[in-house]
Amino acid sequence: MTKHRIPTVQEVHGYLSERRNWDRWGNSSSAGAPNLITSEKRRKAAKLVQTGRNISLSRPIPVEPGAENPRPSSHYMTREDRDGWGIYQDYYGAFYHGPATTHLDALCHMWDGSGMWDGRDPDKDVSFDGARYGSVDDWKDGLTTRGVLLDVPKHRGQPYVSVDEPVHGWELEEITKSEGIILEPGDAVIVYSGREAYARNNGGTWTGAIRPGLHASCLPFFRDHDVSILVWDMLDAQPNEYGIPWTVHGVLFAYGVAIVDNALLEPIAAVCAEEMRYEFMLTLNPLFLVGGTGCPINPVAIF
Repeated sequence: MTKHRIPTVQEVHGYLSERRNWDRWGNSSSAGAPNLITSEKRRKAAKLVQTGRNISLSRPIPVEPGAENPRPSSHYMTREDRDGWGIYQDYYGAFYHGPATTHLDALCHMWDGSGMWDGRDPDKDVSFDGARYGSVDDWKDGLTTRGVLLDVPKHRGQPYVSVDEPVHGWELEEITKSEGIILEPGDAVIVYSGREAYARNNGGTWTGAIRPGLHASCLPFFRDHDVSILVWDMLDAQPNEYGIPWTVHGVLFAYGVAIVDNALLEPIAAVCAEEMRYEFMLTLNPLFLVGGTGCPINPVAIF
């Protein structure tokens, strides 16, 4: 794709069909691009820890209904008293997929007409009992790698990404250069688009039938750089001109990239500016949910 040119419909469909990572990792392929996070990659990430400062990239789990959260998580308490002793217990239940909860998307979560990740058939490999391929338990041992924050509002000199100006792939390339970052295979790329600032100026919400976010032109960026994990606050820009329900989410089934949706990135963007560095160690410890399409997640960056 020529720099600063919007890709055609044919090119976008090609991004999702001609550059797939299917069968790339053989017997380990169910885990997808996180296979790029080798032991050496984790050791190098650990060496990025200098001050020991850590920060969460997660939003609180929402339990109240709202525009971004039509199916709130349930949380209730129980209490038991016995012989002068007492105990409180609580229950959580969540439809965590959607635009409200910070969560990890497993590779079985989404597919297109050609199939699920690695060419699997979702009708055969996923049922109401769970997934048998590309499920979140492939990552039960944790995902620890170098995290790189790409600060789009800072690059643009604007508080947030707008509906009229989605994030493009060439911008992500420009930001890596301006931040002095050279991406390496297995990196987690964190794209900050200013979701909180947008919500503050748009009635308290960011999402809807029309929403800002990342354009389909970003797809080659994640494939070219062998990204293992995409973390973002805004998701795919909607609607799009390609007739595709979700464009950048296609990295799941085409490239095997793990996705963390709805991350809280305003605080870490401030820390990166303060620390004057945009790389750090990132840790994710998924819940051990056998056959799960993902799970709520609390990513933690350590500087």
